[in-house]
Amino acid sequence: MSDQRPILTTRQGHPVRDNQSLRTVGERGPATLENYQFIEKITHFDRERIPERVVHARGAGAHGYFEAYGKIGDEPASKYTRARVLNETGVKTPMFVRFSTVAGAKESPETERDPRGFAVKFKTVDGNWDLVGNNLKVFFIRDAIKFPDMIHAFKPDPVTNRQEAWRFFDFVAQHPEAIHMVTWLKSPWGIPANYREMEGSGVNTYKLVNDQGVAHLCKFHWIPKQGVRNLTSAQASEIQAKDVGHATRDLYDNISAGNFPEWEFAVQIMPDGPNDHLSFDPLDDTKRWPEDQFPLLKCGRMVLDRVPDNFFAEVEQSAFGTGVLVDGIDFSDDKMLQGRTLSYSDTQRYRVGPNYLQLPINAPQPGVKVYSNQRDGQMTYGVDGTGPNRHINYEPSTLAEGLREAPKTTEYHQPVEGKLGRFQTSRTEDDYTQAGNRYRSFEDWEREDLIANLVGDMKQCPEPIQLRMVWHFWHADEDYGRRVAEGAGIDLEKAKALPPLPGRAAPHKRLEAETYTDGTRAHKVAAE
Repeated sequence: MSDQRPILTTRQGHPVRDNQSLRTVGERGPATLENYQFIEKITHFDRERIPERVVHARGAGAHGYFEAYGKIGDEPASKYTRARVLNETGVKTPMFVRFSTVAGAKESPETERDPRGFAVKFKTVDGNWDLVGNNLKVFFIRDAIKFPDMIHAFKPDPVTNRQEAWRFFDFVAQHPEAIHMVTWLKSPWGIPANYREMEGSGVNTYKLVNDQGVAHLCKFHWIPKQGVRNLTSAQASEIQAKDVGHATRDLYDNISAGNFPEWEFAVQIMPDGPNDHLSFDPLDDTKRWPEDQFPLLKCGRMVLDRVPDNFFAEVEQSAFGTGVLVDGIDFSDDKMLQGRTLSYSDTQRYRVGPNYLQLPINAPQPGVKVYSNQRDGQMTYGVDGTGPNRHINYEPSTLAEGLREAPKTTEYHQPVEGKLGRFQTSRTEDDYTQAGNRYRSFEDWEREDLIANLVGDMKQCPEPIQLRMVWHFWHADEDYGRRVAEGAGIDLEKAKALPPLPGRAAPHKRLEAETYTDGTRAHKVAAE
């Protein structure tokens, strides 16, 4: 049967021939600045809501400090990175942390089933470093061009203004890489008990660079010393009936009582490069790095010890960006990270204004002098430091009275070779092994809650979505798919008979053993 649906276009009327992938150099990137279709799409998306954040609207924040151990695991931190914030022991680096929900509005309940934002601003002696992540270690998609579509599907219906399960799963059903995240989200891990008893993760892959210009891929993690605690749907409903802001109350009450929450900071490390020996792409943010292969190496701790003086000035106007890095920490070719790096700072300029970095909550610590040639714009209330001649707001100058570049460091020169195009990398065909391992690693009560939540959602979806979702769950784990189908009254045999998604290879499960470390619990998941 011919497809009579209208063709997707840009706002200039150009047909969109590939809405699934950024334009990159080869399968693994990097992305290119001339990604015009993506830039037009994401910059419009950044401006869709006024004045609250498009995502992460509901939030709470606190001040604190970070102390480096001077080591990454048993090795000196300098072996991997020249970042002073991770090398200098005995220094308390000021920090501001904003916790949040993702899809809900500014006044939505903190008991919603939703990933939790975990955004950290280190105010280091070398300027700010923002680590903008979530409580869960994976994400729904691996290509930034899909982010506006994903959020549109997860946000309320544009006609009814209601969040609908069918919209969520209609998107997920076409993106099997999301099954891993859905397995986390629909379990009790989708509702942390509060912000204190919650893990944090940078989610994306970054690089650490040392004095010799040698780079390693890395993942960043926060491990709460308070332990990890999550809620079932029934427990969350009971709390929500009494308090829609319970997590903020818990955070502020504990800090005010002197019960300062604390997290250890840890990294996972692997050599830079394609790492073709792995069964997953380490740049794919829908996958975890198994901890038995890449252990969590502790390198510092964070303590939160002060609540904001004013919610709007400090929490609402706080602005984070994944592109805010210090020397010794760099970008990888992770396609979500590269897309986020444009989107986050662009959003802040729109939401708060072009001079958002002049606000005290976002400015570097007082000891760090800011000298730039950026001037004017809405809400300018100060002028960045200048050189001896205030008339020279450009660089370079033959008069040698303006600003100068900093001394060069040994850069990491990444070799890049490939054909420019849009790619679904062949190393991401297996979107089911980690989801299945995750399902089998759950304790019985977690698995029961996961199935109950999915059964309730499936009952709200039309049959084509039901069948495709059961097909995905069954390919992750046969018991997983069977229990969802039986609970929701879905024909399992009809679901199993579906063909693979168009343009996708037939799914296969590698069935490898993996170790997961969640809070204080370690799970060794054996292959079937």
